[in-house]
Amino acid sequence: MTKAIRVHATGGPEVLSYEDVEVGAPGPGQARVRHKAIGVNFIDVYFRTGAYPAPLPFVPGNEGAGIVEAVGEGVTDVAPGDRVAYAAGLGAYADVRLIEADRLVKLPAGIDDETAAAMMLKGLTAQYLLRRTYRVEPGDTILVHAAAGGVGLILCQWGKHLGATVIGTVGSAEKGELARANGADHVIDYTREDFAARVAEITNGEKCAVVYDGVGRATFPASLDCLRPLGMFVSFGSASGPVDAFDIGLLAKKGSLFATRPTLFTYIAKRADLVASAHDLFAVVESGAVTIPVHARAPLSEVADVHRRLEGRATTGATVLLP
Repeated sequence: MTKAIRVHATGGPEVLSYEDVEVGAPGPGQARVRHKAIGVNFIDVYFRTGAYPAPLPFVPGNEGAGIVEAVGEGVTDVAPGDRVAYAAGLGAYADVRLIEADRLVKLPAGIDDETAAAMMLKGLTAQYLLRRTYRVEPGDTILVHAAAGGVGLILCQWGKHLGATVIGTVGSAEKGELARANGADHVIDYTREDFAARVAEITNGEKCAVVYDGVGRATFPASLDCLRPLGMFVSFGSASGPVDAFDIGLLAKKGSLFATRPTLFTYIAKRADLVASAHDLFAVVESGAVTIPVHARAPLSEVADVHRRLEGRATTGATVLLP
């Protein structure tokens, strides 16, 4: 018997139930992983509230790091004793879980468990956004919304490392200082300033090559006004609520813009892409070009409090749960 967080009915943080569960032997293609650390992400809130439907009951969480305890028939990518991490399907909020082995990547010695658990989903998201959705090049100006958040801090650092001028939006002076410390060249407090007007001012009217927007409703359609002609609007999340009734004609009016709504799991669906993306992420972290800020730790049993802080915009960087 082991412990896990289960959701029997969608709702507020109070639906996160800390329970005894049975975890059996891995089946064909599976591995059993004992977690050392578990990542927390805003997508976990979407599943808990039912915004992203999942069959009930379920164990939330999409990210973790630990040790392989056993593997099922046909598994060759990992072996018992391997240190591994993943960003994958539901089931991370647990001491031990079963997972498809082809979703696991081996961890290099230079990356500890907490860093790995904090960076897989957020770091792989930053990787595909910066290197594949829009390939940032030296001299580009990029706009990162929620620049002091978990993905935002990685985007700022990595974007700066790639030679971009990074503009970040934040919700407070304290978050602005954090974004600056992590590579943002310019910071805009969206609670006090018109961010689209400030972007135009900062860039002398040239505007940005790409906007990375994980906020959603609160930043749309003003995000489109931050783009140069032929610029790319990348809507990769909706922390403030979804963008409703998207009028594709706006893209023509505002400069023949491109718009996309990507998801990490599409970009890493093939194992070769997952491994290549993870190696790219590991390389920039091990080099020191990108640091993964773990700003909070909590026992798995206290995850409801963690969710309250996350929804209250009271977190910066990454939070990890410890089994």
